[in-house]
This record gives sequence, structure tokens and C-alpha cells, in this order.
Amino acid sequence: MNKMTFPNACQVMRWHFHPLGFEASMDAPRSMVARLFDRATGETLLAIAGIPCATIMHAADVERIIEAVEAEMETFDLLASPLRSVV
Repeated sequence: MNKMTFPNACQVMRWHFHPLGFEASMDAPRSMVARLFDRATGETLLAIAGIPCATIMHAADVERIIEAVEAEMETFDLLASPLRSVV
């Protein structure tokens, strides 16, 4: 099983969502806030609080976080945006 620290998991998510900007921080011992933003303008496209996480996560946990963020993007039609089409 692949395990990674929270900072490494954040890096994986930054790579996944590139060219959009991605940042995350733990807002409680077992949850995080994630933010997707336009790198050119700094405009926040999506912010989600309360995503379950840990300081050490399995790769499958990171994949579930990515899927949750993508589901929110779909809800707000961000997957159809010109920035997202390159991802």
C-alpha cells in the first residue's frame, strides 16, 4: 500500500489539477479545506471545506479526494471551462 504525507498528497493533487492552481490546508485534525483557483488572476473557482483527510494517507484516499473535488467542479460546471479542458 502506498502511503503519503499530507504535503505529498497536496503535491499529487496540484499536479492532477494543473493548469488550475490547487491549495489545501488541514482545518481540523481529520479534515481539510481545498481551493481551486485561476493561476493567471488568482480568482477562486471553488473552495470546499470539511473534506475528510489525515496527516498520512493511502493513495486511494487521495484519489477519493480528487474525485470529490471533480464532482464539485462538475456541479458548478467548471469542468467545461476553457482552463479545465487542458487537464
